Parts: sequence; structure tokens; C-alpha cells
Amino acid sequence: MSKAKAGVDKNLQNVAADLEQTAVNSHHAQQIQQDVNDRRHQDSLNHDKTEDMNPSHS
Repeated sequence: MSKAKAGVDKNLQNVAADLEQTAVNSHHAQQIQQDVNDRRHQDSLNHDKTEDMNPSHS
């Protein structure tokens, strides 16, 4: 096992920087909102614990 570096988590640092952006126009605002939606959707997929009840997928 490697030693964990002391300091701020780089992933959280990047997310925080992305969320602090100010949109310059409505198109940019929509792109920022879509990024947030995509992260939220991916997070929900990563934490989905439901089991596939269809036996044909075994």
C-alpha cells in the first residue's frame, strides 16, 4: 500500500473549480449546467446497487 499524500484531494479541487465558473452567456450557462447534470447522472450510475432480475442476462 502506498502512502497517501497530505493535502487537498485533486478531484475535489477540480470539481470545486468547475462549479465556481461564471457563465458568460446563455449557451455557456447551459453547457455548465449540462456538465453538472452529467456528473450527477454518472454518480448515480456508479452507486446503483440494484440487481438485474432478468435471468436471460446471466
